[in-house]
Amino acid sequence: MKYISTRGGAPRLAFDDVLLTGLARDGGLYVPDSWPTFSPDDWRALRGLSYSELATRVMLPFVGGAIPEAEFADMVADAYRGFGHPAVAPLRQLGDGLWLMELFHGPTLAFKDMAMQVLGRLFDHVLTRRGERVTIVGATSGDTGSAAIEACRDRDAIECFILFPHGRVSEVQRRQMTTVDAPNIHCIALSGHFDDCQDAVKGMFNDMAFRDAHRLSAVNSINWARIMPQIAYYVAAAVALGAPDREIGFAVPTGNFGNIFAAYAARRMGLPIRRMIIGSNANDILTRTLDNGVMAMGTVVPTLSPSMDIQVSSNFERMLFELFDRDGAALAEAMAGFRATGQLALGAARWESLRALFDACRLDDSGTREAMGRWHRATGDSLDPHTAVGVEAAVRRWRDPAVPVVAMATAHPAKFPDAVVAATGMRPALPERMADLFERPERYTVLTNDLEAVQGHVATVLDGRRP
Repeated sequence: MKYISTRGGAPRLAFDDVLLTGLARDGGLYVPDSWPTFSPDDWRALRGLSYSELATRVMLPFVGGAIPEAEFADMVADAYRGFGHPAVAPLRQLGDGLWLMELFHGPTLAFKDMAMQVLGRLFDHVLTRRGERVTIVGATSGDTGSAAIEACRDRDAIECFILFPHGRVSEVQRRQMTTVDAPNIHCIALSGHFDDCQDAVKGMFNDMAFRDAHRLSAVNSINWARIMPQIAYYVAAAVALGAPDREIGFAVPTGNFGNIFAAYAARRMGLPIRRMIIGSNANDILTRTLDNGVMAMGTVVPTLSPSMDIQVSSNFERMLFELFDRDGAALAEAMAGFRATGQLALGAARWESLRALFDACRLDDSGTREAMGRWHRATGDSLDPHTAVGVEAAVRRWRDPAVPVVAMATAHPAKFPDAVVAATGMRPALPERMADLFERPERYTVLTNDLEAVQGHVATVLDGRRP
């Protein structure tokens, strides 16, 4: 298995090089040069396996021999050993044909743990084997940061810098990042919104002298190794509900398109996914793109679901690469135009291809609160605001009651207690292991939205940390 850039101007790389590289040197994102496929019998053979065993089999084709199978299987098993539910990602039924998959039983109570716990071990393995060190820089709209920090903390070969939008994440999300007492973890609160953080990370990667001097790598979903483990939970849900002998659908709350792109990857591998539904909040660039065939930037507005407060969905470039028939040069030109004008028209054929696979639903804060309250009254359980968007998207957009649809529960409700209280009147409790979160001291640096200031801070910290 080799990997190619969506913009066609970077070298083909093996999996371990893609892991450490993150963003391609031409500014594109790495994707497999061809999609591995499973036969119906291959899918059936996954039935009855533990989650880690299933995930190992799903991911192995993407690793492409870069890591011995037995060692990789041990890493995956270790990654999920500490999750708070024996099923790792349990399924539960909400209604006739409607299911919820809980992806929040990892150490930071969000779906990002499903990939990050694998990613941290992959970094450790490859860097130790090579005798190398890297500097991870990542941007977060809330959940990626804490999951990355938990995966990378206290690892000798990694320095980790996480940028988050100052004042635009929940207090629980912020404290999960800033209270981690590990010398290799460095949190930066950037004045601005998530897209500014994401642009700063891309700016550091695109400054080749800075990138090479500090051995930058990525944990954001721009890194293919972040997408790869997420494919497994779509497979697990589908197999549990009868695949490959039964079709399935998924509804996914998403801002950056990485989570739902993993569902698309599973479909390309042969999983019988009927349709995929995008759940958006008021920052609805993905829904608008599905509605009118034009990807157009808007202004980021703060919402109850801050992890989706995004107007430039980085991972959508991977989908565009497929829609452009994998023509990297054509996509590079289109993305340059998007950056210059703020718009990218798909054209009729690409738009129809996209609409054949995806649907979308927008929910503002009022609708989110109403959905959270309604589901609480109906089931007695609380949904976090992101999950509520996904569940409501499934209810509003699913077209075939004979085919089950699974909404992805992306965060524990205790990560967003104020939103849950406002919608339900009940305050969700943090798990016992996090009961003292609000008493722990915080460590972070506030910086202006200026790339040179960010780079200067990173360089200064690294200089002080070098032996």
